[in-house]
Amino acid sequence: MINFIKRYPFSLVVLGLILYLSFFKPPQEKVIDIRDIDKLAHFCMYAGFCSVVWLEYFLSHEGVSRARVIMLAVIAPIVFSGIIEVMQGTLTEYRGMDWYDLLFNTLGVLFALFFAKYFLRQLVIKYKETKQRH
Repeated sequence: MINFIKRYPFSLVVLGLILYLSFFKPPQEKVIDIRDIDKLAHFCMYAGFCSVVWLEYFLSHEGVSRARVIMLAVIAPIVFSGIIEVMQGTLTEYRGMDWYDLLFNTLGVLFALFFAKYFLRQLVIKYKETKQRH
């Protein structure tokens, strides 16, 4: 467990932030009155969270265990967001369960998967090569 915390400190901080944002009571006044802006927020939260997970995974591992990383950075966040939606609908009076939130969370997770595969991984490989030369 300690090893996991050392490898994924920023991911755990972002996860805590998502939990907080998922259950705090939002202000009654809308700061921004744009229809469905919260869906963009859901997409960004999960794309950002999973991108951080991928980045920390690539930095702390030499190879890629597809099964492990798919479980950690794809399946677990989608299941987690589904559980949060159910909990919001059943445990709070000021939040509701919204399947569109789950959809946009999932789209954020999938975006992070492609972002990690085609950008982050190459970036970390170059970083590690540069670090070895110096």
